[in-house]
Amino acid sequence: MLLALDVGNTALSFGIYDGTELRAEWSVATDRRKTQDEYGLLFLALLEYRGITPKDIKAVVVASSVPPVVPTLDRMFQKYFHLKPLVVGPGVKTGMVIRYDNPREVGSDRIVIAVAAYEKYGGPLIVVDFGTATIFDVISKDGEYLGGVMAPGITVSVEALFTQAAKLPRIELVKPKTVLARNTIHAMQSGVIYGFAGQVDEVVARLEEELGAAAAGLKVVATGDTATAELVAPETTVIQTIDPHLNLEGLRVIYERNTAARGER
Repeated sequence: MLLALDVGNTALSFGIYDGTELRAEWSVATDRRKTQDEYGLLFLALLEYRGITPKDIKAVVVASSVPPVVPTLDRMFQKYFHLKPLVVGPGVKTGMVIRYDNPREVGSDRIVIAVAAYEKYGGPLIVVDFGTATIFDVISKDGEYLGGVMAPGITVSVEALFTQAAKLPRIELVKPKTVLARNTIHAMQSGVIYGFAGQVDEVVARLEEELGAAAAGLKVVATGDTATAELVAPETTVIQTIDPHLNLEGLRVIYERNTAARGER
């Protein structure tokens, strides 16, 4: 079995693959303060709950947008699983050309998602990733990573309203019955949900205009935080599907490409 781990700013997501089948997956809070032993006990407990032992795990692949956490996890996997993780970064074969001014600036998590999306849907393609930031990744017809757009995420924006405006409450993110609100909570819900939907539509429209003929047959896929995607995507005119496991799927694909390149099975 392969353990695929995506370390995000807010959540640490990981899943267990048996071949190409995702057998189990979890999402826990990312905590830079946790020690290798604390992470080790957490992983062991979650795996045991699903009847999986450390000996069942034959390999580990990791992508991270939080570099300080990686050494801790690396030591944890070596101590508790006796495995050295493959960490996606420079020198790791992804199979994707990166058309960026400085390719090293692109987070490994971005490339992992782009690899999975192109593998599954082809191109041209825009992936809208809802998380701490809302990120738009653009992949060409030929599978090249062209770049993207980054904006504050929906949760970050809502929290900023609550913390920076003395009279505004912390709200539950649910779709209001009408856009026009007649109380403060509904007004905030309307602004956030329909505002983010409008942001997605506008950014995709501008990207499509810039791509010109290269955007023919463009697909738009949402991923990331499932609750946010399911809330915002139906209110957009451009998102065609929600695929929450692109991060884990991309890790599996990249791991297989690297073991194949080394002649491993």
